[in-house]
Amino acid sequence: MNRHDRSVMRGASGTSLLFALSLAALPAAAQGFPAKPVRLIIPNPPGGTLDITARVVAPKMTELLGQSVIVDNRPGADGNIGTEFVARSPADGYTVLFNTVPLVVNPSLLRKVPYNVKRDFAPVSLIVSSPFVLVVNPSVPAKSIKDLIALAKAHPDKLTYGSAGNGSNLHVAAELFKYLTGTKMLHVLYKGGGPALVAVMSGEVDLSYLNVAAVLSYARAGKLRALAMTGTQRSPLMPELPTVAESGVPGYEFGSWVGALVPAATPGNTIKALNDGFTRVTQSPDVVKRFGEQGASIVASTPEAFGKFLDAELARWAKVVRETGMKAD
Repeated sequence: MNRHDRSVMRGASGTSLLFALSLAALPAAAQGFPAKPVRLIIPNPPGGTLDITARVVAPKMTELLGQSVIVDNRPGADGNIGTEFVARSPADGYTVLFNTVPLVVNPSLLRKVPYNVKRDFAPVSLIVSSPFVLVVNPSVPAKSIKDLIALAKAHPDKLTYGSAGNGSNLHVAAELFKYLTGTKMLHVLYKGGGPALVAVMSGEVDLSYLNVAAVLSYARAGKLRALAMTGTQRSPLMPELPTVAESGVPGYEFGSWVGALVPAATPGNTIKALNDGFTRVTQSPDVVKRFGEQGASIVASTPEAFGKFLDAELARWAKVVRETGMKAD
């Protein structure tokens, strides 16, 4: 073993020790919480980005809080069933919402949503962020973004894209692409990212925008063709793949994120305890490794920073929906 290897091992051991010590006690502000299990509500079916993130975080939160942290999937109505459930839950910190882009898109996209993001929720933490990847079925005669645009323009409304529902990450990423490229494609709705992935591989739809970790093995096996990343940078999981912007669509940027929220009247010390828990958990070496394998970047923000992020995203997507004419199908 060389000196560098010993140094890495000492660093990893030190990080593990720090996390172990952090399990000893919560801050004074959190005394008395939690006294019973905590539920992480996922407004999507199992298998998507929200669900995967929650199932990485929940076991470590269980260790840290000394109470079971349970992942509870409540899909339906474009994510609004689970989201409304949390908005109407007791404001005691025992019901936590994990949500993503639809939270800030649906208020502008849908005619009516049964909650108000600013009024009904208190932000806890922006936990992770990650880009998506644009993939096509291998039968689609497009090997680049330029090819795809040319194909779509030559055959308006002939290409189909699969999404996880109105306002979902997949839907929004595709509609933004259509708007910036001046193309027309048909939207086909599924009940989650998993079914949309299967639909692209089977040829039921031509393309979709999916989590990079979910498509990586299929792309390498030739069951999908990956064309570009949706974020501002290339992914370390697929460094050979350009971004959509550098492929000829300047200004295109779409990133998925996962954030935690609680009902608006939740006490500040309880929010602090949850935020502290998420922050500590995401510093755990095995959690860092798991998210890295998924192509996700850890954010672990303060509640205040997440609140400002949500305000900016609500304004951004209201403008995008208005300018693109994006509609719920």
